Amino acid sequence: MPGMDPKQMQKLMKQMGIKSEELAATKVTIELREGGRLVIFEPNVIQIEMDGEKTFQIGGKMQEEKEAGEDDIRMVMESAGCSREEAMNALRETGGDIAEAIIKLKGE
Repeated sequence: MPGMDPKQMQKLMKQMGIKSEELAATKVTIELREGGRLVIFEPNVIQIEMDGEKTFQIGGKMQEEKEAGEDDIRMVMESAGCSREEAMNALRETGGDIAEAIIKLKGE
């Protein structure tokens, strides 16, 4: 409700049985069904509870991360002589850059 004092808004929400709380979060990660994830840095997270159901409002700096493909993971594993998990982590950390991931894992 535009122009409403925040204290009045809180009072009205309380009367309606709506609770809101700001959460102290440092990062929010959302796993996407189609692969990849959204990472929100320096988030402002508000938890809203109404009728026993919790919803979240999130704002902040967003970065989209794509999931590495099987061929990329296999190539890093073979070239760096590492496990699947190590290869996936290196690809995530390097934004999917295969060469950089291999160099990182080999420590060069």
